[in-house]
Amino acid sequence: MKCGTVTIIGRPNAGKSSLINALLKTHALIISPKPQTTRNAVRCIYNDDNAQIIFTDTPGMFRPDSRDKLGLFLNDEILDALDGSDVILWLVDSGTRKLHPDDLEISGMLPKNVPVVLAVSKSDKSDPSHALRLYSELYPFTAKVSLSAKTRHGIDDLMAALMPLIPEGEAVYDPDILMDTTEKFMAAEIIREKVLMLLRDEVPHCVAVVIDEYKSPEEYPDRKKLYIRASLITETEGQKKIVIGSKGEMIKRIGELSRKAVEEVTGIPVYLELWAKVIPHWRRNPLSLKRLGYS
Repeated sequence: MKCGTVTIIGRPNAGKSSLINALLKTHALIISPKPQTTRNAVRCIYNDDNAQIIFTDTPGMFRPDSRDKLGLFLNDEILDALDGSDVILWLVDSGTRKLHPDDLEISGMLPKNVPVVLAVSKSDKSDPSHALRLYSELYPFTAKVSLSAKTRHGIDDLMAALMPLIPEGEAVYDPDILMDTTEKFMAAEIIREKVLMLLRDEVPHCVAVVIDEYKSPEEYPDRKKLYIRASLITETEGQKKIVIGSKGEMIKRIGELSRKAVEEVTGIPVYLELWAKVIPHWRRNPLSLKRLGYS
């Protein structure tokens, strides 16, 4: 039996969450074409007859302004995830034509004693050969593959490259566990995914989701539905108005899509209440970040 941790790193929108969803063959992690969709390092568990692999999804690597405390938190999440990894999977976009300063930042933070596998993603959109050569000149990778999470091309090649690098050991998680996180966290992420889907420009990046109440029929036998009350936190009154929408239509739409998605995940009926609130400049305030779970 093999068991180990594979930490996936890369620049924003490289496709890290989409890859994990493809590996697990389910929509475990939220995805969006917008940068900074992933804000927390999340562990997802892959199982087969011979191995258990804990894939850790991380935020996209970028160099934030020193005032952007949320951005600094995201980078700290990457560093924490790298610590203790058995294998590091560096995911890059097949459309990359030249190295970005963030790529140099990533190469500089990689532990020297941990095998690093290069995976060139989105090979269904662009020829991966240029990106393979480009990054091969930057770092001495243990293995290199090209793949597409959308078409699943190269997924088997990736697993074949990873398996020899996973150490022997007994499974850490029960095989029925898909993610090492709470239902409340999953619900908040689902709601935030719908915010990213429906809102444009900078507004989604200014929104945090807080679960104020979460009462399930398992904890409260008198309830027939899972009750969730959540707050959509924005930085300004103008953003709050956009989140609410004309006559409340936007927040209602966010709620409808979120409720259906949570019901699909939990398998039980859901009653969801959404409220919009303002915490000025929460992304720059360490105390606000801590209150919102980014600490």
